[in-house]
Amino acid sequence: MNTTKASLTGLILKSAVLHALTYFLAGWIAYSLFEYHGLFAIPSLAGFMRPTDSVWVMIGPLFQPLRGMLFALAIYPLWGSLFNRKYGWLVIWWLLVAIGILSTYGPTPGSIEGLLYTQVPLAAHLRGLPEVLVQSFVYSLVLFYWINHPEKRWLTWVLVIMFFILMTFPILGLLVR
Repeated sequence: MNTTKASLTGLILKSAVLHALTYFLAGWIAYSLFEYHGLFAIPSLAGFMRPTDSVWVMIGPLFQPLRGMLFALAIYPLWGSLFNRKYGWLVIWWLLVAIGILSTYGPTPGSIEGLLYTQVPLAAHLRGLPEVLVQSFVYSLVLFYWINHPEKRWLTWVLVIMFFILMTFPILGLLVR
């Protein structure tokens, strides 16, 4: 385990790349498996979520590096408690789940606030949870490994190349549209 504290810039870049990748891949898989097109068309979600063919949904992945950067800024002050312990990835994941998924300040689907204050059916709340739970799990696990193993340059190359390839899809979609 790497006990030296990496630079904030390094964490920001790795987090941005990794969050965008895991977000895109988890979203693509969930969209295919859970029929989001139909889910977002039910009346209680149709006024809340954009249709899956919206240009905003298409370009959404382009904004995910920004979210990854924000995660890094939140994680960095907790460096010693997260990256210098055996199961630090699990702590990162739990922080994301507790604060970013279940306990959001707004009534988002799958959150406690969403269950209490929206008219979204319970089944719709539960249907989206696997995507965000798996995505945040993989993000936490891979980020922890990537930070603690800076000598694994092949991992950096693979993730950065995948990032640039996947980020071209929304751009190409916009050009074709």
